[in-house]
Amino acid sequence: MSGLLPAILGGAVGGLTLLGIVIVVIVLCLRHHRRNSDSSESSSSGQALPESQGARCLTLEELNLATRNFSNANLIGQGMFGEVYKGLLQDGTIVAVKRRHSPPSQEFVQEVNYLSSLQHRNLVKLLGYCQENGMQMLVYEYIPNGSVSTHLHGNSHAPGVRLEFKHRLSIAHGAAKGLSHLHSLTPPAVHMNFKTSNVLVDEDFIPKVADIGIPGLLDRLGVTGLSSREPNDPFVDPRMRESMNLNFSIQSDVYSFGVFLVELVSGRRAVSDQSIIQWVQNLQESSDISAIADNRMTSGFTSESMKELLRLTSWCVNPMSEQRPSMSLVEAEIHRIREQEISLTTVMTGRTPTVTLGSQLFRTSR
Repeated sequence: MSGLLPAILGGAVGGLTLLGIVIVVIVLCLRHHRRNSDSSESSSSGQALPESQGARCLTLEELNLATRNFSNANLIGQGMFGEVYKGLLQDGTIVAVKRRHSPPSQEFVQEVNYLSSLQHRNLVKLLGYCQENGMQMLVYEYIPNGSVSTHLHGNSHAPGVRLEFKHRLSIAHGAAKGLSHLHSLTPPAVHMNFKTSNVLVDEDFIPKVADIGIPGLLDRLGVTGLSSREPNDPFVDPRMRESMNLNFSIQSDVYSFGVFLVELVSGRRAVSDQSIIQWVQNLQESSDISAIADNRMTSGFTSESMKELLRLTSWCVNPMSEQRPSMSLVEAEIHRIREQEISLTTVMTGRTPTVTLGSQLFRTSR
């Protein structure tokens, strides 16, 4: 017995020691796993990638090389921020460079970093900036297929093209998604200058909203931005025009989107024919949609879908801003109308086609 007791005690102590070692190993493994998990989540959400935050600062030398010293051959437009040039960076990225004369400003850099963080498939990406030699420049991704305005109305170089109703619904849906994303942010990002000329389409006709927040950026830099808008600009909320208070909001963006839909449906310029906006505002169930629908949509569309889109458009351009829908609701409605139109124009029910041809629609008063 005297020899057995020490043996038992020794075994117990050894067992406890082994158990303690196992517990320590388990705790260390759990901590390691948690650190790896947290690191993975941070990487996937972008929180652990500080180098990807903010816009890229490019040198004047890089942009001179990209645009051939801002050659007139590379000049592709003129916007609120200034002249726009097409360029090719050394890494092969095709860009659109906007430039204006201005001294350097730290506030400009801060605003550009914020605007570059607004990213979505249906928004034009702000890639970088440059402040050198008395110039401020914004560098955007290049969208190759021009603006919706050019496709609808043409320009001095080419006439407008024929966009069928389904194509127009697809453009409207993509643009609505881009604007809805801006409004969903906290705080909401207001576009302030939404119009057909600021919705671009790529080679696959995917729409991308351009010039986000540029008027606000210019105003904060002490340059006429918001205040430079034409008083008769049909895309500006009429309540703002009446009060001379250019306090843009998500409701004013919705109104601008409604005018965008008016141009998309009618194929006419609202700036030269504001009666089309009034026609949509006064829309009745008995209204003859052939009076507004673009007769270039010749392949056929349903009067049901056209009327539903016009009702939504009328809702957007309601003179009472508080009675307008949210952009998330507008997006959902356009998606529903588009799916309905695809279904109605591809499926025949019984002996009667569900499609009303455009040519028939324009000969018939409804």
